[in-house]
Amino acid sequence: MLKAQVGYSTNMDSFTAGVETATNAVNKINNTKLGFLYTSEVNDIKEVIKGIRSITDTQLIGCTSSGGIIVPDGIISSVNGFAGMLTLDDPELVVGVACHEAGKDSRVIGRKVAIEAVKNAKTTRAPSYFYMVASPKEEEEYLMGIQDVIGRVPVFGGSAADDKLEKNWKIICNDKIISDGVAVAFFYTDNEILTNFTTDYRETNNIGIITEVIGKRTLATIDGVSALKKYSNWINTSPANLINKKLLMASITKPLGVKETQGNITIIKHPMFTDDMGTKTISDDGIKLGNKVIEKTAIFQLESTIDELIDATGKNLKSLRKQLYREPAAYLLIHSGIRRIGIGSRLEEVHKQLVKESKGIPFITVFTFGEYGYIEHSANICGGLMLSFTAFGKN
Repeated sequence: MLKAQVGYSTNMDSFTAGVETATNAVNKINNTKLGFLYTSEVNDIKEVIKGIRSITDTQLIGCTSSGGIIVPDGIISSVNGFAGMLTLDDPELVVGVACHEAGKDSRVIGRKVAIEAVKNAKTTRAPSYFYMVASPKEEEEYLMGIQDVIGRVPVFGGSAADDKLEKNWKIICNDKIISDGVAVAFFYTDNEILTNFTTDYRETNNIGIITEVIGKRTLATIDGVSALKKYSNWINTSPANLINKKLLMASITKPLGVKETQGNITIIKHPMFTDDMGTKTISDDGIKLGNKVIEKTAIFQLESTIDELIDATGKNLKSLRKQLYREPAAYLLIHSGIRRIGIGSRLEEVHKQLVKESKGIPFITVFTFGEYGYIEHSANICGGLMLSFTAFGKN
């Protein structure tokens, strides 16, 4: 039977924060197989891990979280740093953890990390499920490489994040800390693991065909028109009002999306910053997106209110619970960090909804700069501004 526990700390001394986090996360647990660990970018993460290691030798995986985390006790955040960990304890559970720094070929690195995770699990089989965390850069390529090795095993997880989009994010993999790369945890279990991967944005009738992409993530033109000009027309503003971070903030409630091939889910392609692409006028600019897009496919505008973004958290946790065949033992709730920025000072409302719908089951919420998951018969997907809520069944 799976057991789970959450520990956290805002102690300004990172070693002590690790001790306090681990002490609470392994209390009354005897066979901890994995700790999902999340910290602030301002923590000395090496010291946090040293503190944890003074209490437990469990495998660790996680990342820095944008602005804080949420646990049943509340929103855990501090200018001096924070740490939080969800531990899983099950005699029948086998977990293989592995990571790799970024390199020239992200797909090859994905293959390498998958092979290592299988090896570390002391098996030769593909896992039942896997968790992935990566830097916000080459997530799709890492995912393809992993699936080259293990097939289309369901994924859940999200990208590392920082507080101000300054690339101060970190990935945690056992005792290793990397700034750019990928880490995975492969789960071998008969217990139910289920992910609810959603957007909860409403679709508008503003739709066009992607006619030019630069690299993988710069949307240059839609219907042959500058992407920024087209998008600004869709949301009734001028390109001058969407320069750099103004675009990111405006698109929190008015993002872009594409349909997964089976039509089961809309994948948000979050407009992040403008790209002048060598042009002379703002109206000719392209849009840098949070994930890759493909030419000759449809893209459309979505919309939501802040009220709806807040309500989506409780609604989707409730939906996840209803989909389970058995009682849950724990929840890992991946929530977009940019979406959190839009929610702002109303984050306490999110906490209240999660406490209500978790019904006493341990959970930890992390704020990421990219979210991964699947739904029904979809492929594994990387998106942005999304929720990837995962439940771990007791047995």
